[in-house]
Amino acid sequence: MGGANRFLVSCLLICLALLASPRTAHAQLTKADLTPFVTPPFSIGEPINDKGVWELLNSGGALAGYVFETEEMAPLPGFSGAPINIFVMLDLNGTFIDVRLISHNEPIFVSGLGEAPLRKFFEQYRGLSINQSLVVGTPYGGAGDGSALVYLDGVTKATASIRIAHESILAATRAVAREKMQGVASAPPAYPNPDYSEDLDWDALMAQGLVTRKTVLNSDVNAAFDGTIFASDDPVAQADPDGVYLDLYIVDIGAPSIAAAALGPQTLRELQAFQRISSTDEPILLIDAGRHGLVSPDFIRNTSPDWLSAEQDGLPIALRDADLFVTLSPQAPEGTAIILRTDRRLGFDPTREWTLNVQAIREHGQFMPQIGQATLAATHVTPDRFYLRPVEQVPESAFAGAIRNRQSDLIVLGVFLAGLLLILGPGQKRFAAWAAFTPVRLGILAFVLGFIGWWGQGQLSIVTVLGVIRTGVFGGSFNFLAYDPFGTLVWIVAILGFVLWGRGLFCGWLCPFGALQEFAHHLGRLLRLPQWEVSRAWDQRLKWIKYVLLAGLIATIFIAPDSTDKVAEIEPFKTAITVFFVRDWYYVLYAAFWLILGMVTFKGFCRYVCPLGAFMAIGGMIRTRSWIPRRADCGSPCQLCKVKCKYGAIKQTGEIQYDECFQCLDCVTIHDDPAQCVPLILAARGKRKAA
Repeated sequence: MGGANRFLVSCLLICLALLASPRTAHAQLTKADLTPFVTPPFSIGEPINDKGVWELLNSGGALAGYVFETEEMAPLPGFSGAPINIFVMLDLNGTFIDVRLISHNEPIFVSGLGEAPLRKFFEQYRGLSINQSLVVGTPYGGAGDGSALVYLDGVTKATASIRIAHESILAATRAVAREKMQGVASAPPAYPNPDYSEDLDWDALMAQGLVTRKTVLNSDVNAAFDGTIFASDDPVAQADPDGVYLDLYIVDIGAPSIAAAALGPQTLRELQAFQRISSTDEPILLIDAGRHGLVSPDFIRNTSPDWLSAEQDGLPIALRDADLFVTLSPQAPEGTAIILRTDRRLGFDPTREWTLNVQAIREHGQFMPQIGQATLAATHVTPDRFYLRPVEQVPESAFAGAIRNRQSDLIVLGVFLAGLLLILGPGQKRFAAWAAFTPVRLGILAFVLGFIGWWGQGQLSIVTVLGVIRTGVFGGSFNFLAYDPFGTLVWIVAILGFVLWGRGLFCGWLCPFGALQEFAHHLGRLLRLPQWEVSRAWDQRLKWIKYVLLAGLIATIFIAPDSTDKVAEIEPFKTAITVFFVRDWYYVLYAAFWLILGMVTFKGFCRYVCPLGAFMAIGGMIRTRSWIPRRADCGSPCQLCKVKCKYGAIKQTGEIQYDECFQCLDCVTIHDDPAQCVPLILAARGKRKAA
């Protein structure tokens, strides 16, 4: 353990020196940097704040939404410790226009699966709204039927990274919505209560304020255009200033009782059929008993009305003709009537005050006339009693979702780990003495390789260690650990192993690549390949390489943080375990080199090069006991355990080097076997002679 102690002190000194050096903060992207991500006809306008939020302009130069990068507002660290930076285009209704990848250091996407699956995942956001409950994964059982949740397809082998990216998008987008889009709904919209009924007629609607009436005289319109070139361009208004220009009635007919009081029977039936099909649309009845007419002569049915617009909380409300033929109740005023619709999912709340804007239009000149307009505004609101406001279906936390999605795997893993701890703890001696020990051990390693490694993607990596260090030093959240509960459970047991056994529990029993190397060794023996082992002196020297590599990886966090994922490729785990050798040829060749070497040199990578093994050895310094039994004769004169130890973890004196012990139990088997242990054999002979 002395080597690990010396290394730890050296590593701490290096880290202190690096911490004293200046850190490089994230450089906020400029307008020029973001422009290539914006698709025509949109363009970027002026900055909104100092957090990387910019105006999104349409082809006419009007505000159409916002663009931003997620790292400024939601710097959630990924598995490399660095955030995934994502570009988001959001319209004024809270709908995603586009979501694209800017940069990342997620190991699985850097050189494992490649970036294509990550970019394809982001395409799913287009057309979705922040008002919807967006979750990554698949519905559990029949939970998707009628659910308010919208499920996004994840990426196999990269679930944790995908969840981190998703949470980054939602956190940043909600921050923008809270600051700039207060009118966008943050909860499921109120909708008409189909079971609520009142006995109403038109007079009752008027008396209770369920109808908003706005009357504008010709003189009012004349005043609006006074002093402009359009002042004399309405002869009717000039001739009859006291006449009615606009006699507007606004009725929200989403509620059944209100609709029944305002509409004729035929239109009511058509409206009910419309609401069954378009259940998220709020229908609004407008009547003009004046001479305005509501829409221009060029208006086309089932489109947005050209002379009408609406807003709520300063944000526009999208209005569209419902394309229904309107007949009114006998008590309703006669005039031009139209039923418009707006989608409640885009933030419209009928129970909060909103404003209808009617454009008064005048033309000046005969040939290519100039157009003048004045806005006539009327506000309207419908009481809460006609609506239901559902309890928001809050998406489960990322951690809960990850556990649910891997529930079966976690149960199997939990049972396996509990059993392993039992046989290596209380049952260790009986297990080591079992005649079938070797085939059982190989069976356990096969399970570790197949289930924990290839199936469960539970191969631990130095990348996680570096991510934790980076987050601890530079700040951020450790939530990325919760996105992979399968790997986190393996980590918990490995850390528990530090206390009970040192590094050996993970390195000897839970590392999938270590298991693969051990199988390579047995294959080499089966093929009768010559075994090459270095001398004791060189074995001790070569074991320092992994500590040097670990120190270099830690230094990379401070010196070149964006290169951390590249230098972590010293581990062949991603190639051999995560993507099952489906990578570029040079990665495959590198992983194959260590496996081929393992056929003639026992677990060469684990013993000499693995930086994760170096970290495990340092973690094992908190070991609380010397769990391998020793005798006074161990080392002098007996050297059998030292000779048999393939890891070179037993000194000439018989002392165990726990920082190099992989807990293979070979020495435990020898120690308790009267047919192998030399002191026991000699003692037995002495007894026989004495007898």
